[in-house]
Amino acid sequence: MDNSVRVLSTLALKGAVARVAAAYQAASGVRIDADFAPTLALLERLRGGETADLVILTREGLDEMTGEGRVARKSVVDLARSYVGVAVKAGAAHPDIASEAALRAALLGARAVAYSRLGASGILFAQLIARLGIAEAVNARAVIIPAGFTAERLVSGEADLAIQQISELKQIDGVEIVGPIPLGLQTPAVFSAGRMVASERAAAADHLLRYLASADVAPVLRATGLEP
Repeated sequence: MDNSVRVLSTLALKGAVARVAAAYQAASGVRIDADFAPTLALLERLRGGETADLVILTREGLDEMTGEGRVARKSVVDLARSYVGVAVKAGAAHPDIASEAALRAALLGARAVAYSRLGASGILFAQLIARLGIAEAVNARAVIIPAGFTAERLVSGEADLAIQQISELKQIDGVEIVGPIPLGLQTPAVFSAGRMVASERAAAADHLLRYLASADVAPVLRATGLEP
C-alpha cells in the first residue's frame, strides 16, 4: 500500500485541498489522493460501495453517512462555511445583486444563467427562483449542468451569469465574482469531514482531519472563498 490517504471531497473544497496537498506531504510524508464531485454524487458512490479513508461533504451529507454507519461519528469535524455567489466573465459588467429585487431583475435580464443540478448551490438556487416566482422564465434560458463548475459556461460564452458556491466559482480562470446572493435569501452551507469506518489507515486519516481543521489551513480556506 502506498503512503497516501484516499479522500473523497465535495467540489467546494477542491481549491483548498489542492493548495495544501504539497505542503502536507512535505511535512508528513503522506500524499493526499483526492477525488472531487458534488456531495449528492459522492453519497451515491459511497452507497454503491466505493471506499475512501476520509470524506468531505456538506454537514447534512456527512450526517447521513454517520447515520448509516459509514463514517465514524466521533471523527467528524466542521471545516468551513460557504455562501452561494454570482460570477460573470472577466471584463463583463457586474449586475446589481445587493437586494432581492435587484437579484430578481439581474436574473431576468440575463441572456442565460448557469447552475448545477446536483450541488448544494443548485438545489438552493432552484428553490430560490421558485420562491421569487421566476423559475419558468429563468429555466427557459438556463444552462443547467449535471455536475462540475458552472463558471466554465461563462468562459465558453454559453451563459453570462453563473451561480455556485463562491469557492467553486473561484476555481475557474477568466471570471469575476460579483458577490454573494443576498445573505437573507440563503443559508450558508457547512462542509465537514470524517473518517470512514472501513478505512485501513485510520491514524493517517485522523492526522489529516486534524490538519484540515487547524489554524494553519484557515488562511487557505479564506483565500479560496470559504469561511473557516
